[in-house]
Amino acid sequence: MAENTDLSLQKQIIYSIYVRAHTEEGTFRAIVPDLDRIRALGADWIWFLPIHPIGVKGRKGSLGCPYANRDYRAVNPAYGSMEDFRALCAAIRERGMKVMIDVVYNHSSPDAMLLEEHPEFYWRGADGNTGNKIGDWADVIDLDYRCRGLWDYQIESLKMWAGVVDGFRCDVAPFVPLAFWRAARAAVSEVNPACVWLAESVHLSFGNYVRREGFPCERDTELFDAFDIEYQYDVWECFERFLRGEALLHEWTEQLNLQEAVYRENHNKLRYLENHDQPRIAARVKDAGARKNLTAMLYFLKGTTLLYAGQEFSCTHRPSLFEREVFPRTGEDVSAYLAHLAAVKKEALGETDRFAARADDARAIAVMERFGPERRAVGVFSLRGKSASVRVDCPDGEYGELVSGGRVLVKNGQISCVGEPIIFTLPR
Repeated sequence: MAENTDLSLQKQIIYSIYVRAHTEEGTFRAIVPDLDRIRALGADWIWFLPIHPIGVKGRKGSLGCPYANRDYRAVNPAYGSMEDFRALCAAIRERGMKVMIDVVYNHSSPDAMLLEEHPEFYWRGADGNTGNKIGDWADVIDLDYRCRGLWDYQIESLKMWAGVVDGFRCDVAPFVPLAFWRAARAAVSEVNPACVWLAESVHLSFGNYVRREGFPCERDTELFDAFDIEYQYDVWECFERFLRGEALLHEWTEQLNLQEAVYRENHNKLRYLENHDQPRIAARVKDAGARKNLTAMLYFLKGTTLLYAGQEFSCTHRPSLFEREVFPRTGEDVSAYLAHLAAVKKEALGETDRFAARADDARAIAVMERFGPERRAVGVFSLRGKSASVRVDCPDGEYGELVSGGRVLVKNGQISCVGEPIIFTLPR
């Protein structure tokens, strides 16, 4: 972990907003009336997908992708003015939350102001033309960090924004040199020493593919030198295979145990069931009981929790990045449940707890433990909503159950799981 990482981030919750998709107006100002509701979910942070002007050349869809950035130092006029964004930031902080913005430093739009002003900042292929190393990303062109002038420009941009916001979510962070991120963090700390850095690391298979193609891609273990939090994409593909019925549960829980073995004790992985790049969990898992268990497990896992706007309404459709689609608020409203789990996370779970997990493959039940200096927490999650008698390594007795508010009985080292999530604590 970065030397000055705030350990309390382990117990915090990030709520992700795509401004275009959040309200009918699609503006900064229109979000303000919704902030109290978001705060009530237990959110500590609001992370905005890119808020910058979007390129026109090569754009996808009618409105373009926010990750095709045209100007690093301005806001998208469709969302409002810089003054509007500052007012939104102030309203967020008034409610006890912090602000994180997306920074997209691997690439820009093909008509970015930076290309016109500094063509030397851009990567070029064998034909001498700008382009990108990942062919599917047809609406962007890659930057070239072999040019030290680019470092200076991007770091100055970050320092500017660090006077406005509290943290950065860094898009495809492994594609940008780790040395740059280290230098950027050091420079930004002079403006905002408490700035939080979240790395979007990449899927395990994608990172390996990029390296095989001969392009640089930093590894998750290395990124922690500069970042406070990073995505859990190193284990995500195995989790997806489990959801699809293509892998046994223990294959994923063993990868969680491997994270605990490989990373530093205070490592912080961003935990999510969905995000703007992944399908909605309500679309993947139709059974409400199974989703209830998955959601409780999400909050039990070691690391910062991510909610993608609309998850609290059990949305099944993920808004397009390229069009105007406001997420509906008509599905099953699980806001109260999320708020309760947030309270459990903040009050009952520690910051640098040791973690262990095992699985009952036959019934798809995950048994997880977190070990703190004075107490430990046990979680039992029936990920297919099945009932079973489950072995737990606890003294016999009756314990307070934190999800339902009831009691759980341990007898002969077993508890009865009736398909509902179970979390309880006991002395260390």
